Amino acid sequence: MIDVSKEGNSILFNVKGLHKLWAFKSQLQVPVAHIRGVRQDPEALKGWWKGWRLPGTHVPGLITAGTFLKDDRRIFWDVHNEDKAVIIDLEHDDYDQLIIEVADPAAVIELLSVA
Repeated sequence: MIDVSKEGNSILFNVKGLHKLWAFKSQLQVPVAHIRGVRQDPEALKGWWKGWRLPGTHVPGLITAGTFLKDDRRIFWDVHNEDKAVIIDLEHDDYDQLIIEVADPAAVIELLSVA
């Protein structure tokens, strides 16, 4: 799970607990200007193939965490409970997309949409 907060002109994504081990990251920082969109999309989460792990952890049906390469796009995943996942599209950043599990998807969508 990830905590999302805004600090100035940046959004901080803090990876919590053991997810740090599985995702091989503890924090991401993204400038607000790099966020193109944010949404919940259960269809995008379906399927067992998430891409090539670079590094990451993937146990189908249980957890997907870390950096994945799929269709020439770098995607950061940290999802255990797909019902609480949000998808964040980025431009001009290290990642093309963040797919993360958060405690309150509606609040994160509102925070990132307003930002």
